[in-house]
Amino acid sequence: MGRVLIIVAGGVGTVVAHKVTQNSTIFTDIMLASRTKSKCDKIAEAIGGNKIKTVQVDADKVEELVALFNEFKPDIVINVALPYQDLTIMDACLIAGVNYLDTANYEPLDEAKFKYSWQWAYQERFKKAGLTAILGCGFDPGVTGVFTAYAAKHYFNEIHYLDIVDCNAGDHHKAFATNFNPEINIREITQKGRYYENGRWVETGSLEIHQPVTYPNVGPKESYLLYHEELESLVKNFPTIKRARFWMTFGQEYLTHLRVIQNIGMARIDEIDYNGQKIVPIQFLKAVLPNPQDLGENYTGETSIGCRIKGIKDGKELTYYVYNNCSHEAAYRETGMQGVSYTTGVPAMIGAMMFLTGEWKQPGVFNVEEFNPDPFMEQLNKQGLPWHEEFNGDLEF
Repeated sequence: MGRVLIIVAGGVGTVVAHKVTQNSTIFTDIMLASRTKSKCDKIAEAIGGNKIKTVQVDADKVEELVALFNEFKPDIVINVALPYQDLTIMDACLIAGVNYLDTANYEPLDEAKFKYSWQWAYQERFKKAGLTAILGCGFDPGVTGVFTAYAAKHYFNEIHYLDIVDCNAGDHHKAFATNFNPEINIREITQKGRYYENGRWVETGSLEIHQPVTYPNVGPKESYLLYHEELESLVKNFPTIKRARFWMTFGQEYLTHLRVIQNIGMARIDEIDYNGQKIVPIQFLKAVLPNPQDLGENYTGETSIGCRIKGIKDGKELTYYVYNNCSHEAAYRETGMQGVSYTTGVPAMIGAMMFLTGEWKQPGVFNVEEFNPDPFMEQLNKQGLPWHEEFNGDLEF
């Protein structure tokens, strides 16, 4: 049905590659591209059957991307590269006439600040070109937006309160490791917290606000309020929301390591001079930490991510909780990757599927919650991320 190009060959890219090959009636031609071609070759070899073409490309260079797009002629690019590279890939898509999907919004390399305005600014250019750009199609952001849209469509006249809760109750048996790119992970967590309330953004200290939250099949876990990008688009697209927050679990050992990393300056994103060379401390730290792509083999436990929503239906108050639990062991058996990579990679594949089947095909730049959630929700159940619902329970907030 369509040609797909996947950029890049990390943990999430590995999951995307596995899942697109499992859906060969939709994805008829597949290419995996990375700065290091040998990484792509390793993934293709593990999948087997000569199902994936591989190629080297530098995603920081528009001209290289355009040349690749013009040669392979993909219908859609699935961008699971670094958030710094979103705009160069979007620029290349516009030049070559290719549709676009990513899992995380743009942030500058030299500033720990992520927001959608940089990508929303491409709206008219994609619309004029007749191309679709789908933003934030991982789990959070991504599935959490689809969950919210599904709730708004089927259960609520007005959504008033939204709490996105993200628990990783797994154990990778390492002293300290991040579940996705360490540079992005640490930048995200160490910035100031922020939530939306009564039409304005309220800023908090980093991980300052926290409380225990009970997760299905997991139990109570201390959960910390932090800012996450989908809040920005959700309060825009669902204007009845009075308060929107994002919560994530962290173990005390993880937080202790994180505090030490910050205190000794290893979380810095600015360049320093070391023996006559310019290095960025957090990039050096990334090089010595465990590779998230290698955590899966010994990972036990599961993730639990969902939306806890309160609002009005037919004049009556309603509470609703929709969530997915994902086993690290099951994810590894299927794709060789741990559950955090799996929960990001599967939705990225489904989003591309939605485009190729015509369900999510509209010129312009869109967040996932702006599309019909129903076919996406159906595919979550079929593709390894089944969801569950609870009505009128205790939302704990």
